[in-house]
Amino acid sequence: MLVGKVVGSIVSTRKNENLVGSKFMVVEPLAELGNPDKKIVAVDNVGAGVGEIVLVALGSAARIGCNMSESPVDAAIVGIVDNGTGLAGVNHS
Repeated sequence: MLVGKVVGSIVSTRKNENLVGSKFMVVEPLAELGNPDKKIVAVDNVGAGVGEIVLVALGSAARIGCNMSESPVDAAIVGIVDNGTGLAGVNHS
């Protein structure tokens, strides 16, 4: 699992049938927590918005975490961070 900031969204009208109705967000992992320095696309079924700090599950945990076990999902937003230590200097808006 990693912590990141939602920096954008992706719209895809043509996609795998198991992904129809899914919302996709671009997440930038927080470097200060030792996360990789590249952005990822994650399925969002918790209603995260741009600028929010989120928890992202990766791999098979992502499919389980968003109840999409038969879908081609590799990353899923599974939580929105309200507060946490180690996040000093991060603008939550």
